[in-house]
Amino acid sequence: MPSRDAFDLESLKGALPKIFDQAQNTTANHQKNYVALYKLQVDAATYTESVQNGKSAKLTGEREFQECIIDMLSRTLPVKKGNSVADRIIKFVGGYTKFVTGKVPEERQKEELDEDDDTTSTRLTARVLRFLLRGCVAKDKAVRYRVLQCISDMICSLGELDEDMYVDLRTALMERTQDRESTVRMQAVNALAKLVPSEDISELDDDEPSILDVLCDTLAHDTSAEVRRAALLNIRPTRETLPVLLARSRDVDASIRKAVYLNVLDANCLLESGSGVGFTHPRILTIAQRELIVRNGLGDREDSVKAAAGKLMGTWVDAMRAEGVKNEDNPEKDILADLVAFLRLFDLNEGTIGQDALSIVLGTRPEISANLEFPDEYWASLTPEKAFLARVFVDHCLSVKDENRLESALPVVTALAFRIQDSYNELVKRVQEEAEMEFLTAGMERTPEEEEEHAKKEEERMDREFVLGEMLKLAVNLDYADEIGRRKMFQLVRDMLSHEVLPEGLLERCLDVLRILSPNERDLIRVVVEVVHELRDLSEPEPEIREPEFGETPATVKTMRALPKPIAEMTVEEKERADTIDLRCLSLCIGMLERVNGTFEENSTLEGILGELIIPTVKRKELALRQKGLVCLGLCCLIARKMAMSSFKLFVKQLSEPTAPEVLKISLLHILFDILMVHDSVFLGAASPDAEQIQQFLLFLLERDSSDKVQATLCMGISKLMLSGIIADERFLRTLAIVFISPETAENQELRQCLSYFLPVYCYSSAINQRRMQKIFVFLFEHWRTVYKQWDGEQALVSPAQLAAILVDWTDPQKAAAVAKGMRESTADDALHVDLAVDIIKALFNQKMDKDDKKALCQLLSKLYIPDTVDDDKIRTLQLLIHNLNARRPLQDTTSRNAFTRFEKALAKRFEKQLADFNEDEYRQLEYLKELFEFLDEIIPDDDDEEVVIPKKSKKRRSNSVGTESTISRAMSDDDDAPRAVRGKGKSKAKRRRVSGSSDESENERRTASPPAPRRAVPKRSAAAKSQKATAQVVDLTLDSDDDEDDDDDDRVTPTVPHQRHTNYAVKRESDVAEKISGIFEGREQSFDSIMDSSDDDDASEVEAIL
Repeated sequence: MPSRDAFDLESLKGALPKIFDQAQNTTANHQKNYVALYKLQVDAATYTESVQNGKSAKLTGEREFQECIIDMLSRTLPVKKGNSVADRIIKFVGGYTKFVTGKVPEERQKEELDEDDDTTSTRLTARVLRFLLRGCVAKDKAVRYRVLQCISDMICSLGELDEDMYVDLRTALMERTQDRESTVRMQAVNALAKLVPSEDISELDDDEPSILDVLCDTLAHDTSAEVRRAALLNIRPTRETLPVLLARSRDVDASIRKAVYLNVLDANCLLESGSGVGFTHPRILTIAQRELIVRNGLGDREDSVKAAAGKLMGTWVDAMRAEGVKNEDNPEKDILADLVAFLRLFDLNEGTIGQDALSIVLGTRPEISANLEFPDEYWASLTPEKAFLARVFVDHCLSVKDENRLESALPVVTALAFRIQDSYNELVKRVQEEAEMEFLTAGMERTPEEEEEHAKKEEERMDREFVLGEMLKLAVNLDYADEIGRRKMFQLVRDMLSHEVLPEGLLERCLDVLRILSPNERDLIRVVVEVVHELRDLSEPEPEIREPEFGETPATVKTMRALPKPIAEMTVEEKERADTIDLRCLSLCIGMLERVNGTFEENSTLEGILGELIIPTVKRKELALRQKGLVCLGLCCLIARKMAMSSFKLFVKQLSEPTAPEVLKISLLHILFDILMVHDSVFLGAASPDAEQIQQFLLFLLERDSSDKVQATLCMGISKLMLSGIIADERFLRTLAIVFISPETAENQELRQCLSYFLPVYCYSSAINQRRMQKIFVFLFEHWRTVYKQWDGEQALVSPAQLAAILVDWTDPQKAAAVAKGMRESTADDALHVDLAVDIIKALFNQKMDKDDKKALCQLLSKLYIPDTVDDDKIRTLQLLIHNLNARRPLQDTTSRNAFTRFEKALAKRFEKQLADFNEDEYRQLEYLKELFEFLDEIIPDDDDEEVVIPKKSKKRRSNSVGTESTISRAMSDDDDAPRAVRGKGKSKAKRRRVSGSSDESENERRTASPPAPRRAVPKRSAAAKSQKATAQVVDLTLDSDDDEDDDDDDRVTPTVPHQRHTNYAVKRESDVAEKISGIFEGREQSFDSIMDSSDDDDASEVEAIL
């Protein structure tokens, strides 16, 4: 330390390093060193030199002190991230800046300076800051990181800056948010966020972004999770920034999603005092934002995010409690009031958001669920929130098996039945009053007061309906040991179903109660069938709800009823009412059939409903009736195999109709996939004659239908069939993989989400599935690189290298579910990536592959999992291919060659013993390797001096032009190596198409050592044409019978034409396929589609045929 009596500049260079040496060891002595360093600064400031004959002074000592500080700091800047010594020095400089900034007022007062005058401390901070700003554009990424780290620590303590310095600082930080290094961007975000309060938006140019805009853009689009997290924690929640912050609840990084709930929403819910409303208080949020928070948080896949969301729900309950006055005498009422206020935050009629939020509160806050009580007065004045709370609490007790709490919460059966009856009568009364008012005011214009009154009554009616629905849900869990209460509830629910005024949304709730009360399925079906007959019998008045006498049985006696009046004899009003009743009866039948598990033959009561209601409505042209009729028929097919076999053709033909509405197609697809799942052996089994046609039909639909929802439904159904093992065809795997990465499906989020879950799960769930993916690896890569090069649309595509990396990850044997659980006994599939390496090296022999594609494949070899133990034949085959590739087709690109050489050396070193006595001549004698050596013998070495003679082929022409063949139409060809031949325009004799899709050359011609004939250049295409090519179906659907194969003219392959450009052809194509589909079920006695065109007199025979 220098002497206090005299100051020497030379001693400064020795004293300052000692202070920094102490500061770098620990942060505990930083405060002491601040004082010591400031003492040196003050002493150095006293050392000056006179200039201009004593008219002014040169601050020599102060300048020397600044140089020493910068020298100490510059020694730290090149140190990379993670060094704690450098971190402590940066923290020391930032802390010292704050320390000297606090001394500025004292210095000005001592030297009698104005507020705008500089002091020793302000000149020091300005000098250090100017030095650091120069380092923002340093070439070394470590220097840029340390510079921005130091600026971030200093920026809050800089005090006032002049305009030029502020502009330079702001500009430098804005530029660094686009730095290529994520660590630099993170420090830039931290520093930039501290300038937000000082920025005046009114002074910015019109096209100049504000700091807040840059931070929000970084939060939304930066590729680094740590940068997004830094932006998230530094953006203050406001009305403008809250949507951007909430969007991060769906971030790909779990830590960011968790930070949204803990560090943003929970931390800012209440003010620091705990009594005020914060920026993220639930009352401040809109109902859409509250539901988004609950849905994303409680539906997250990570348990840590779910726990953070559950903690936030508890904070919301406390926030509701803070708004009211606590009842110290009766805390149970406080809890009920808090939960009721909490439930008012959500729309209980829509979805399960409110139920999920309340369930997590009851599960994570045991002190709340333990003190919940439902006295008699609670049930006397039920509101939607109260009824919902009681029902969810009962469900919670059942889920945790808390029998004691459940028994105390549930009401008596008879009492609840009377409350349901009173609530239903009140609902009927309101509905009738509204109907009378509508009739009296028909054609009259309402005043604003009347509109408000009408809206209020409508809301009250909906509340009554919701309360009634919650009580019916509650009734399912009651104890029906009391026979009187059981009879009362049974008769009440049956009478409610018999009324037309019962809202359709309550039908399923009533059926759930009826199923619990019925001794078996036969009685449930009998009751519902009787209700349907009563509703359709318009001659009898509707029965009123009455209290049954003691001992009266609720079962009704089946009576003979007159047939309904024919539709042709009805008036318009009668027809409308009959259609309304039929829709209601169909809804009842759908609800009943969804709750039946027995077979159709065991429930003969369904025969009458099928013939009198379901089949006639299927024949109707009205969409609503026809759709529900088809759904009923589909549900019947699930419990009747023979009916499914005879009705399947009907669903196929309805689905093939080009004019079918989207909603009808979706319902038909649900029916179709349900039937295939239940009766898989009948339609898709090995012995099924129609399995191939059904599979081709599904692939045809996936190609031709342009509706996003229909495509998503198709992918979902096919995915389920493949996961269950019902479909094992590689064509489906090819198609789904191409659809997943196709730009045409980029906007179809439902489809993308389905496939992004299905494809990895499918591969990881079974080694057999991984083997299927390995077999189509080369095809997918070859196909996609062609599409990628021809694509010129605006939508960004997945590169072939990225696709290959994804496929390698999916086929990794280590990631299979059985491996992860340690359950696999055999290691037979550990060599899967060895076979994949063989396929990749074979693909590298292709001379037409670009160097970028070869580089991607070569770099992929090092990522393959090669087990320690590999079969000798497999490893020798791999070595043989490597040797031949180096000898005959050496890689020209340096990067590819280096990557390939590294893989070759690693393989040779690892399996040195197995490759030691390898002899290729002996290896050629093995019969099962004949195909491999034929492949190698056909390879022509790369030799510029060698003259290659291309043999002429007569009468055999083949056009492989992209203009005459869809790139993805080849995807479903049975032969992966050769494209399907397309007949040219000449008059040469047509040749029969081979099933395998192979070329027409003979075996001898294929073995000739001649290169393939040159093809004409691919013409440029529009984005629309290439977009269609990227998503065109990968199968050419032809459902011709075997007899047609004898006709050579019919065996030409029709190229897949984009339906956007040839609408008439597409319609004709679909109609042709619909006709060909009709041959699927040939040979069966009765075809169910005849009911669509038959007369009413044929109904009985048709029903008999179906049954």
